[in-house]
Formats: sequence, C-alpha cells, structure tokens
Amino acid sequence: MKQIVRIDEFKEGASIQGFFLCVEKHLRYTRNGDLYLDLVLRDNTGTVHAKIWDKVAELNEKFSSGDPVAVKGNVESFQERHQLVIAKISKASVQYYGRFGYDPALVVPTSPHDRKKMWKEVVDIIGKIKNPFLKKVVSSIYKEHKEKLLIHPASVVMHHNYRSGFLEHVLSMAKIANQLSGLYDVDCDLVVAGVLLHDIGKLEEISEDMEAEYTDSGNFIGHIVLGRDMVQAAAMKIKKFPKELLQKLEHIILSHQGRFEWQSPKQPAFPEAMLVHMIDNMDAKMNLLKLAIEGDQNKRKWTDKKNIFRTPLYKGPDESE
Repeated sequence: MKQIVRIDEFKEGASIQGFFLCVEKHLRYTRNGDLYLDLVLRDNTGTVHAKIWDKVAELNEKFSSGDPVAVKGNVESFQERHQLVIAKISKASVQYYGRFGYDPALVVPTSPHDRKKMWKEVVDIIGKIKNPFLKKVVSSIYKEHKEKLLIHPASVVMHHNYRSGFLEHVLSMAKIANQLSGLYDVDCDLVVAGVLLHDIGKLEEISEDMEAEYTDSGNFIGHIVLGRDMVQAAAMKIKKFPKELLQKLEHIILSHQGRFEWQSPKQPAFPEAMLVHMIDNMDAKMNLLKLAIEGDQNKRKWTDKKNIFRTPLYKGPDESE
C-alpha cells in the first residue's frame, strides 16, 4: 500500500490512498440514467466530497454510511474545491488494515488540545467554586460522566463538532466567565457553574459513535431539557440544596440559547443567565469562524461565501503574492 494521504494534503491530479470516515452516502442517477455514488468523506484534517462512477453496484455493497473506509482514487477539482473520484473502496478495520497504518484516530476529527490537560484545567476551575452547593453539583455530574466528557463533541454539525469538542468549549467558556464576571455585578460561581452545565444534556442528546448523530432522546426531547433534568436529579441528592439557587441554575440551562427562534424555552431573565448566553454565543461563533477559515481550500486571502456566515472571510495575506 502506498503512503497514506490525508485530506489536507490533497493536490489536484494526485493519485491517493487513505483512510476516511464515510459521513454521507447517496445512490444517485446521472442525467443519462446511470447510477453513481455521491459521498462525503472525513478524516481528522478535513472533509471532502467524493464520487464513484464505475462498478457502482459492486462497491456499494462494501461499505455503509458511518463506516471507516480504505480508499484509492484520484483528486480532481470541482467548483474550486477538491473532489475525490474513487476507484476502490472497502470498509476499514484494525484487523485487516492495521498493518497498513489504519488507526480509528486518523478518521475522527479531534480537538487540537490535549483532552487530559483540558480535564485537569476544568477540575481546577471546579475546585475554585466557592459556593459549596454549586461546587458539589458540578463536581458530581462531571465525575459521573468523566469518560463521556473526555471524548464528546459539542455538536453534530455546528461548533466544536469533533472529538473532545465539548470539553474544549466549556473550558474556553469558563476561562472567559472568570475574566468577565469581575466586570459586572454578578455571582461568578453561578456563571461558572452555568457555563459548565449549560450543555450537559448533550451527553444524552448526541451519540458516542465515530460519526456523531442524535439519539432518540435527543430527537424527542433535546439537550436543553435533558440537561435541566440531569442537574435537577443531581441537586436533589445534595442535602438542603437551596431551592432558589437550583431554579436559577435550571433557568440558565433553559435560557442559554437566548432566543425562542433558536429553540430556547426561556430567554435570559437575570444577569448571570444573560452572561452565560453571551459567552456561549461568542465562543461558538469564534469556533465556527476558525473552522470556516481552516476548511477553505482556495489559495487566496479571502474564503468563498460557502460558509455558515455566508460572506467571504479574511484568512490573511496571500503568501503567493
């Protein structure tokens, strides 16, 4: 087997071999009525669209959407983006492809930050919460769900949508909360606890599969209510947990999306809730901006408009000039 090529190393006209995760798989027809496979492939460096034009029926049986795959193909350009035309493809496993360099970590996008270091930072932040009730409820939930928290994405397709993205997101938010809380007349402990618990329901909303997707609970109920229920259950186990404090914490979770049109059951009704909402929105938008810029494939100083912000984004000076 030739050297493994990652998506961020693709060059137009190159013949490549590599391991990817099949994110999407669609059987379609050309204008002439011929079958072809339309795919989206991903590894830990990026995403690429791919096509299978030949031996469609035969290759269609070799893998499914959500499978890691071993691929041989040629890189082409379509609408100023790389596209992979696949000649050979099959489901990848460590058993059969480990000797060729396959590792599941190659095909799952992961936070650039070390998850163990992030966990230690989060634990340190929890330890500095002065309110004993807030410290205990956050600590108990994080200890119970440590294994999930270490690897969970923060979303399926939006911000921090990669392995350990949840931890990266809440750690960034907690750091911002500690900086901003001193500028306003707010309860810093409540803001930090709200930050660490605002999305906790995503542990139940999103699956732990290689290709994250919504669970039945996620589709039926959603992470906001799931998270409120998790916090409520944990608080009920803590003797004499103040009723008003719990209601405030629940409100932060229920209102952190900020707007009814963003599927928020409530709008922020006090300063700490508003600050959590604003910090969440800011950190998510900055991550989406980073992903859009890093994912753009053209060599110019501006991205195209095909991003969530629907506007060209500035990448910096064109080094080729």
